[in-house]
Amino acid sequence: MSTPTGRLAPSPSGRMHPGNVFAFLMAWLSARSKNGAVILRIEDLDTVRCTEEFAELIRSDLKWLGLEWDIEAEPQRYRGAVYQEKLDRLADMGLVFPCWCTRGSLNAARAPHASDGHWIYPGTCRGLTAAQRAEKRTPPSYRLRVPDMTVSFVDGVYGERSENLARECGDFVLKKADGTFAYQLAVVVDDIEGGVTEVVRGCDLLGSAPRQIYLTKLLGGTPPEYMHVPMLLGPGGRKLSKRDLDLDLGELRKVICPERMIGELAFRGGLIDRSEPVSAKELAAEFRPEKLSKNDVELGRDFCGCLLD
Repeated sequence: MSTPTGRLAPSPSGRMHPGNVFAFLMAWLSARSKNGAVILRIEDLDTVRCTEEFAELIRSDLKWLGLEWDIEAEPQRYRGAVYQEKLDRLADMGLVFPCWCTRGSLNAARAPHASDGHWIYPGTCRGLTAAQRAEKRTPPSYRLRVPDMTVSFVDGVYGERSENLARECGDFVLKKADGTFAYQLAVVVDDIEGGVTEVVRGCDLLGSAPRQIYLTKLLGGTPPEYMHVPMLLGPGGRKLSKRDLDLDLGELRKVICPERMIGELAFRGGLIDRSEPVSAKELAAEFRPEKLSKNDVELGRDFCGCLLD
């Protein structure tokens, strides 16, 4: 039986904020509560915005929080040859096609999916002939051809979920026109090779799970268990951003201890009944995912003040 294995997968495009901390804390607690292993994987596919400086700051922040890891995987920016080999394998199976559609042209041509604003690819380049492809003068992206099939799974927080790939997802990008490999392909390949058995992350990525499950099976892997946790929102319900310097962990570390941060986030997420300082190690023994809120959590303007009480 394989060792339960989770992962912390930060993108080093800026300093962490409390929303990032909450998601990584839940991933760490889930793995450690099963006496499992934790992998740190720096997801730096975006080599323009992601830097080693931020990666090192994130490592420092995770250690400060007590979220230690057992192994650090190779950063994604160095794994292009691995991703290309998997893409070629899928192409040999007849499942990949080049696409010259731009985001702007797709947005202008159709409406988003009614439920979540997600754009469904209409198959514009799916059936182009070899002659039509030869006429193109710009580099294409590469999409995975998906079937009319429903993928179902049970999420650790949100329960039973399902999605029809053709009608609710559409053929999705595996490699962008600029040569960058897409998130969907990279994380699946890395999770398979890392032996990841559970993926715990923010609920904004809940819609990615069906396509990643399908892609994992195509590549011969066993899909991990998924648990998506509520989003932490800023005052007024705005999505937290690494540009919000008032919630930058570098600033918060100057005035609070890690146990205060962890206790406040665990309380707001529903894990504990009152806000009090607590270490990640102490929380792991009592971690119960069924306690987590299914609703996004607004931090409010009092959040920083609560940390200083």
